[in-house]
Amino acid sequence: VPTPLSRTRDPDLDFVRKAARQAEAAIREGERPKLVVVESTSYPGTTREVVQPILESGGLRACEDFHLAYSPERVDPGNRRFTISNTPKLVGGVSPCCAELAEAFYGGFVQEVVRVSSPEVAEMAKILENIFRGVNIALVNELWMLCERMGLSVWEVIEAAATKPFGFMPFWPGPGLGGHCIPVDPFYLAWKAREYDFQTEFIELAGKVNVNMPYFVAGLVGRELNRAGKSLGGSRVFIVGVAYKPDVGDTRETPAAKLMQLLTAEVCYHDPFVPEFLLGEVILRSEELSEETLRTCDCVVIVTAHSSVDYGLIASCGVPVVDTRNALSKIP
Repeated sequence: VPTPLSRTRDPDLDFVRKAARQAEAAIREGERPKLVVVESTSYPGTTREVVQPILESGGLRACEDFHLAYSPERVDPGNRRFTISNTPKLVGGVSPCCAELAEAFYGGFVQEVVRVSSPEVAEMAKILENIFRGVNIALVNELWMLCERMGLSVWEVIEAAATKPFGFMPFWPGPGLGGHCIPVDPFYLAWKAREYDFQTEFIELAGKVNVNMPYFVAGLVGRELNRAGKSLGGSRVFIVGVAYKPDVGDTRETPAAKLMQLLTAEVCYHDPFVPEFLLGEVILRSEELSEETLRTCDCVVIVTAHSSVDYGLIASCGVPVVDTRNALSKIP
C-alpha cells in the first residue's frame, strides 16, 4: 500500500494502518495461523511498532495466531532484466518463527531470499537503497550546475570518470527526482531520526539539491529563450516526457509537474505513455511529436527520455532545446 507524506512532510501511514486492520479481521474470520508481510517502504520500526499492535489489538498473538514479517518491495518499473523472480528478496520477521515462514513463502517464487535478523534491519536496508540513489543523484546534479557555469559537459565528465574500472559508479543528473520512493523516503528516515535526537543533515541536504533542480532547469529554459531574443512570457514551451522515468506511464512526483508550473510560458507536452496529464486543476493532453508541432514552439525541454521518441526530429527542428537527459547525444 502507499506510504505518502502528510502536508507537513511527515509520514502518513493511514493506508498501512487500514490494511493492518483488514488483516486482523481476516485472521479472526479465517483459519489460523496466517502470514502477514509488510512490503511498503517506511521507517525502521513500522512493522513492530505500528502493524503488530493493530494485529494484536483484539487478543491475537504473533507466532500463535499469525506470523508477521517485513520484506521490502524491490520493483523497477520498465526493467525487463530484473523481475520479481530474479531480484533477491529481503525478509525480516518479528521472531525467528515468523522469519522462517516468510522465507519459505517467498522461496516458492523468488530465486534468492535473504533473511536478516529483524524487520528493522530490512526496513532500514530499503530506506538505504533509495537514499543511496537520491544522494548520488544530488551529487551529480550539483556538479551539473557547476559544469554549466564552467562551460563543461557534465555528461562527458561522468562518462570519462566511468572509465575507471573500480571505485566509481556513474549516476546521471536530471530535472529532479520522481516516483513514489526516492523523493519521499528521506523524509521518513529524518522523521524517525528525530526520535533519537539525530539530524540526517547530509541526506536532507541532498534532498534540497534535488528539489531545486526544476528551478535550475527553468533558468536554462529562460536562458535559451533570451538567446533567441524571446522571453518566457508569451513563449510556447514544449515538454517532451512527463512520466517520472523512461518507458512507463507513472507520473507520481514527476519533476515535470513542478517545472511546468514554474514556467510562465504557455506549456504543452508530448508523452507516448501519458495521454492526459493533470497540471494543477488543468487537464493537458499529449500532442503529436511532429515537425509542424515543434515549429509552433519557442523551446523544447526533454524531461523524460522515452526510447520511442524521435530525437533526430527534435534536433533538426531549428527550435532551441534544453536536454536534461543528454538524449540528443545518442542520435545515430
